[in-house]
Amino acid sequence: MADVVLPTTVDELVAARAAAPDALLLAGGTDLMVAVNAGWTAPRSVVALRRVDALRGVRVDGDEVVVGAATTYRDLLAPDVAALVPALAQAARTVGSPQIRAAGTVGGNIGTASPAGDTLPVLVAAGATIEVAGADGARSLPATEVFVGVKRTALRPDEVVTAVRLPAAAGPQAYKKVGVRNAMVIAVASVALVVDTGRRRVGLGLGSVGPVPLFVPDASAFAAGAIDWDAAAGPGLIDPGAARRFGEMAAAASAPIDDHRSTAAYRRHAVGVMAARALRDAFPTAGSHAA
Repeated sequence: MADVVLPTTVDELVAARAAAPDALLLAGGTDLMVAVNAGWTAPRSVVALRRVDALRGVRVDGDEVVVGAATTYRDLLAPDVAALVPALAQAARTVGSPQIRAAGTVGGNIGTASPAGDTLPVLVAAGATIEVAGADGARSLPATEVFVGVKRTALRPDEVVTAVRLPAAAGPQAYKKVGVRNAMVIAVASVALVVDTGRRRVGLGLGSVGPVPLFVPDASAFAAGAIDWDAAAGPGLIDPGAARRFGEMAAAASAPIDDHRSTAAYRRHAVGVMAARALRDAFPTAGSHAA
């Protein structure tokens, strides 16, 4: 039977982590218990996060939204939260069943670092930062630098994720995913689009088409340059040809594999279609605007 440590503060959590760097962190358990039940891991020591109240909740800090690491997917669906981070809420809505969404957490999604993690393309698209705490203190890392390989992060062994900071919605956002069915499914491919109309910024993130969630800087910059931000109606205007090109750039940036869920060719095609569709959904095309 594993030893279980139950910290109630972040300081106690960090101390527990430092004392046992090999201990597994248990938040919602939606990933860990699958591994335990399948016999893939047999932890000798577990640090449970449920009693650390400081890790829970969502708050606004200036023009940023701070999401505690132990915030559940269900918490992200609250209307006031979803209005602040729509793409994150859309991603949370696609995760598993209601029971899974009530248990699974944003921090757990980050810690598992699966390329298919639903919230992760949103974080890289939004330019989020990940706050962590460890024996040497707290620090923040850009989400694009946190994920370094399949189920591997840049966190040190003694560090834990405490929160995520991302800009409050200042323009259209979208999360799209395809799977082998419409619900309760791991993404075969996913796309996140986050637009800041004030800063005239577009962020594109891709999931399940590489070893890590991918930020696509070239396509993001291309879209920002192709949008007519000064169009009289709506958030801006996009040429249909530019939307198609955006999708092609998304597909070209992907690095998918063939596996039991899909083929690399389908995944590459899917992210191209979803990226172009997300941009068209976010901005009226020239033809539709004229109509």
